[in-house]
Amino acid sequence: MLIKTVVVGMMEANCYIAGDESTKEVFIIDPGGDYRKIKKIIDAENLKPQAVINTHGHGDHIGADADFGLPIWIHRLDAEFLQDPSKNLSGALGFLLKTKPATRLLEDGDILKIGGEELEVIHTPGHTPGGICLRGKGVVFTGDTLFCEGIGRTDFAYGSEEDIERSIKERLFSLDDSYIIYPGHGPGSTIGKEKVNNPFVSG
Repeated sequence: MLIKTVVVGMMEANCYIAGDESTKEVFIIDPGGDYRKIKKIIDAENLKPQAVINTHGHGDHIGADADFGLPIWIHRLDAEFLQDPSKNLSGALGFLLKTKPATRLLEDGDILKIGGEELEVIHTPGHTPGGICLRGKGVVFTGDTLFCEGIGRTDFAYGSEEDIERSIKERLFSLDDSYIIYPGHGPGSTIGKEKVNNPFVSG
């Protein structure tokens, strides 16, 4: 799978451009800001973006959603976050972010095809009710659910510490240890490393 990482916005979120190496068809995962920075890579690589996918509805992950003129996909339980500054936390950061409504509401188990590649939607509530991870061949985009030696915050409205721990232990840690983690912030890791080294959920 073709994967390009772009660090965007004041919260330094990881935006991923992911798809088929041969056809150049890609998804844009979590374009939290810096539209021009993302677009520059797309143009330089002659990529063909097909849709924007949000792993959850917080402002640092959805900020440039509407700029690409593409369909926007998000889990149904976070759909209202796209146009509600109180839910997407932009109001607390001093600006009011409202992006376009979702064109597709995702559910657990959905298979998202892109060229010859595909991503499976794994519903992982906890950071937000509609948080998702996206599993490809040997890789998983974990949004703000699981980080390298960290987990997403649950002290925001609509967060749940119990849910995020269950999501990680039951849904993500059931994957093979070799799976590479592409998180919403910070460096990557693997499922195996997080089982051993993550102080929040290891053991």
